[in-house]
Amino acid sequence: MSLVICFSGKKGAIIAGDTREILFGGDDDAVSALEEELYSGAITTEGDLQERARSLGVTIVIRDGREKVSRRGDILIGEVGERERDRVRKRRVYATAGSYALAEVHNSRIISAERRAGAGFVVLGNEMTKRIANQCIRDYWKAGTLDDAVRVIVMAMETASRVTPTVSKQYSLLQTRGRGDLLALLEGEK
Repeated sequence: MSLVICFSGKKGAIIAGDTREILFGGDDDAVSALEEELYSGAITTEGDLQERARSLGVTIVIRDGREKVSRRGDILIGEVGERERDRVRKRRVYATAGSYALAEVHNSRIISAERRAGAGFVVLGNEMTKRIANQCIRDYWKAGTLDDAVRVIVMAMETASRVTPTVSKQYSLLQTRGRGDLLALLEGEK
């Protein structure tokens, strides 16, 4: 899991997602131990991550280039995934002006979704990245404009990339001022 942040407001929606993907190999218990340290914030640099992986006998591959955000018309979509032993759990956020939805995905199909109207931020990621993003939102969001929401999101993405190797320095940022039909999109993906 990395970091996806979105904002939905009356006049539009914004979404950002980093591009990092980390693949782990080795003994399941060692991988779990490494992931726990990584996602708790105990490992703060790529060098520390590489060194700790070696000490546990875990192989890792770090790639920057996985797009986690996209657009379908006036609906912005962000997705994060995490491995749990033998399966991948995915969470998605869909956002458009005035509403957003959160969904659990299995085998590319939505298995549950919750739609909400109104304005707000949504943060998807591991515990560390969510903590960082939510702190930036608390510290810098003052119920401003869409441009203010962009600034808060950019600050959260950049802060997270400095303090955890789970977030890349590069990220994608998308915006829409339109109102897409979330219900129709969600029904089409079930």
